[in-house]
Amino acid sequence: MAQSYEFYTARADEARKAADAATLDNVRNRELRAAKSWLDLAEHARGVAEAREKVEREKREAREAEAQDA
Repeated sequence: MAQSYEFYTARADEARKAADAATLDNVRNRELRAAKSWLDLAEHARGVAEAREKVEREKREAREAEAQDA
């Protein structure tokens, strides 16, 4: 999770910096849209990773419960 999330947030930061440095409105707007898209991707990556961790934890707990019952 950390790699994807960090990658996406780094791209968002770069896009925001480019927007701040832009002198043309259309370039600034493009970079702000890009920053929003990168942040959306970061949040999605975080959600996927958290869901994956939850499933893995539940499977592990189920295996441990089965082992105790046996």
